[in-house]
Amino acid sequence: MSQRLRVNRNQLLPEYQTPPSSGRSSPFGGHQAGGHRYADDLEGQNDENLEGLTAKVKLLKDITIGIGNEVRDSTVQLTHMNDAFAETGDILAGTFRRMNNMAERQGCRWLWYIVFLVLVFWFFIVVWWFRR
Repeated sequence: MSQRLRVNRNQLLPEYQTPPSSGRSSPFGGHQAGGHRYADDLEGQNDENLEGLTAKVKLLKDITIGIGNEVRDSTVQLTHMNDAFAETGDILAGTFRRMNNMAERQGCRWLWYIVFLVLVFWFFIVVWWFRR
């Protein structure tokens, strides 16, 4: 069965085929007697890489879950803010309606008050400007 597995691995990864036993040292250091040691080293590297990838996937999963929780919390807060702004808009609309009713009852007198206040304010600004 190990022969069959090694043949399949060599077919899938031709660049990692078992080197011929020429008596030279391997890139992993030390003199190796055969291809089994080379395949075991590659298997160990694969296991280390797999553990590293597993840790990275777990980290990405945790980050994704955190982002999902943050989105849910932000949605709830935005809903509450939207409700608060809607209430404020209703209050302002009611205030504006009451102010218009009061202005209609008093006629144009309120308009003269506003014109008078604008003129007084303008006068104070002009005096202040020339005294500088």
